[in-house]
Amino acid sequence: KPSLTNAQTHMNVREQYKSDIEFIISKRSHLGGDFWTTEDNRIGKGSPFSARDVALMLSELGFTQNDEEIAGIAARIFEALRPDGRFKISPSGSIFPCHTITALRVLCYMGFAHDKRLEKTFEHLFDIQHNDGGWRCNKVKMGKSPDLDSSNPGVTLEALDAFRYTEFLNSDERLNEAVEFLLQHWETKRPLGPCHFGIGTLFMQTEFPFLRYNLFYYCHTLSFYESARDDRRLREAVNELDKKVSDRKLVIENPNRKLAKLSFCRKGEPSELATLRYNELKRRLR
Repeated sequence: KPSLTNAQTHMNVREQYKSDIEFIISKRSHLGGDFWTTEDNRIGKGSPFSARDVALMLSELGFTQNDEEIAGIAARIFEALRPDGRFKISPSGSIFPCHTITALRVLCYMGFAHDKRLEKTFEHLFDIQHNDGGWRCNKVKMGKSPDLDSSNPGVTLEALDAFRYTEFLNSDERLNEAVEFLLQHWETKRPLGPCHFGIGTLFMQTEFPFLRYNLFYYCHTLSFYESARDDRRLREAVNELDKKVSDRKLVIENPNRKLAKLSFCRKGEPSELATLRYNELKRRLR
């Protein structure tokens, strides 16, 4: 039997989750602007129906650059791109590394990883990489404590998620340093960085789509990196993830509560789309 093309797969997914898609699209103007933004083009406000989160969800639901919704979100994110490669995702306030990294990751999910406009952004991330290998939001001054001075595990995971779309994947030692930082976090589990990202009860509950730092997102992203695949620490994390499988399908434990109406990520139920991502990471580890 011939395999389905990507276009056919996307159409099948969109038909299967038609009601989910209609519900998400019904929120398009709920913040006062278009394409899930505010009137002043904030792309991260209103989670999980912000432009940032919706782009991730629609990408999982088979939407591509050819769709008006993806093209519209992408245009608004690119409006926030500054000449130095950073993204200013709100009209006022400071620009933190997490703002740039999350905008970059979303654009990669939407198919823009090789857009020449993003070359400076990837360069910028290497320029600001912290000495422990990760990335750190600089809203707390250095020197208060080793844990606060540390990179932010959540931001670092998002950065690696973006870099996996590029030629730097498995060819640049600087990314292996970021991988090692996250593998060390699996061992210490301490709240690290200015935003106190730790590994505890909530982290260990499966979430989908990949909106927050959690076990499933952690395993999925690190499985792209050869330096992590045979590492004992990632294997331990994946063994914990394996316990979340029932009848060969991954069960979602802790989705955003505002996504309760959506069938593709319903709490306490197996998710076919999440299972696809789970099976992909298992194949990479084999």
